[in-house]
Amino acid sequence: MPRQKTLPMELDPSARELVTRLRRLRDHSELTMRQLATKTGYSAKSWERYLGGKSLPPREAVEALARITGTDPVPLLALHEIAADSRDGRRARPAAQEQDARRVRDEEQPAGPTTSRPERDPEPRAVRAAAATPTPPRATEPAFSRFPHLALTAGIAALAVALSAVLLLVLRLDDDVSQAAVTAPPRTTAASSPPSYACHITRVDGHWSAGINKGRTTEIGYGSTGADVAEAQCLLRRAGISPGGIDGMFGPLTLRAVKTFQGRAGLTADGMLGPRSWKALRG
Repeated sequence: MPRQKTLPMELDPSARELVTRLRRLRDHSELTMRQLATKTGYSAKSWERYLGGKSLPPREAVEALARITGTDPVPLLALHEIAADSRDGRRARPAAQEQDARRVRDEEQPAGPTTSRPERDPEPRAVRAAAATPTPPRATEPAFSRFPHLALTAGIAALAVALSAVLLLVLRLDDDVSQAAVTAPPRTTAASSPPSYACHITRVDGHWSAGINKGRTTEIGYGSTGADVAEAQCLLRRAGISPGGIDGMFGPLTLRAVKTFQGRAGLTADGMLGPRSWKALRG
């Protein structure tokens, strides 16, 4: 498995945690990008962007990865919701700041200077009188009028920061509630809970059986699911070769175990369980 690239430093903490968990699931399942694309319906290029932190994966992609790896999707979807809200807040904040800055610039724009043509006074006495008369101070309303607008802008910015902090706090509380819901006993529903299998190894008419698929020898291979796969996983474990969990999913670990067993039994190690491999498994 090639070493994955370091996530971008500017990635949001919630998005970073989500991508890290998705990477762990993909590493544990040992799926290639092409296999991941086949099983989830999203292209390999898309998964490279998702697992590289370049773009936030869709909710459906997160659910698909959780499903094929046998993972509870609730914590991953809670992280996805927080990351999506943070992304939308970051997109809206620069536009609001630019609008506030534009309004401040428009309000602070000083009026254009007015120029008047000076009058020539031919009388020196009149010039001296005009010089002796004190010049009234220029109006300073534009300078003083800027301060209320600056104060208003600062107040709006402070309010935006406070609202952002409240939003993050609410999202964190929602995350804590979701985590508590995950630790609670799961509700048994046929849609969300995968079937569970238990190995009951016995000898029936001189052959080993796990009591799951009633002695069938159906041909199965990589990607197959169901009772036949669970029966094979139990028999592989009885033979001393670990296929991973007894979950009824013919994944990378089960494929490796089948090839190892076929090699030991002198069979063609093609990873397909046909009648000859079933016969060798049942002894």
